[in-house]
Amino acid sequence: MAKRSAEEIRSTMEANRAQLELSVVKLRGEVAELTDWRHQIVRHRREVFVGAAMAGFLLGGLIIPRRRRR
Repeated sequence: MAKRSAEEIRSTMEANRAQLELSVVKLRGEVAELTDWRHQIVRHRREVFVGAAMAGFLLGGLIIPRRRRR
């Protein structure tokens, strides 16, 4: 392994710090986007409507037969 000067090591460390900082900023943005439920509903609108319709049919199917028995 070739010996590096102190200046080369500092330069490499500074480049690594800058790259790490950019990665952290990008990761924070991605986490904020993934945990934003309003954004997820807009992004997956079709799936949300299908799920809501299915839940409505299932709940309606459970409630209506109980009312008829009385």
